[in-house]
Amino acid sequence: MSLPTRQIGGHKAAINNPNVSEEAKEHSRQAIDELEAQPETQEVRAGYDDQKDEVRQNAGYKATLKNPNVSEEAKEHAHDILEERGAL
Repeated sequence: MSLPTRQIGGHKAAINNPNVSEEAKEHSRQAIDELEAQPETQEVRAGYDDQKDEVRQNAGYKATLKNPNVSEEAKEHAHDILEERGAL
């Protein structure tokens, strides 16, 4: 069986696909609600946080600061996080 987070991703794709019927979209919404409520989904998501590498996160925030397509608000947020981590 696939990870519940992967199943949720597939249902979200179906909801946003203009070629999918409203009936199928409603089914996907219900499936997402059910999957979100499962303890396994929460465990998988908690594991994602444990696996994140702070160096890679900081690199992403630094890239945000230099990206001209990012809002000033997002740049300020990235700057604040980098300052808190002493990564500037």
